Amino acid sequence: MASNGVAPIITDSGTEPLSYEQALMRLEGIVRKLEEGGVPLEDGLTAFEEGIMLSRLCQERLDRAEKRVEELMDQLPSAGGVADS
Repeated sequence: MASNGVAPIITDSGTEPLSYEQALMRLEGIVRKLEEGGVPLEDGLTAFEEGIMLSRLCQERLDRAEKRVEELMDQLPSAGGVADS
C-alpha cells in the first residue's frame, strides 16, 4: 500500500493510486459494461476480475473508515453526568 494510505491499482499505464470514489466509479463502469452485454468472453473475464479487485478495495476502505469513526467516537467524553448550563 502506498504511504498515503491509498492502495495502488495496476492499469495499462502502470501503477496508480485510486481513491475510494475513483475505485467505485470504475467499478460502476465495469458493471454497466458487463450488464450491457456484447463483451467478448476474455474481455468480460478480465473486466470481472478487475471488478472483484475493485469491490474488495472499496470494502477495505469502508471497513477502515468505519473503524476510524468508531475509534473517534470512543475518544469522545461520555455525555452521562454532564449538566446543561
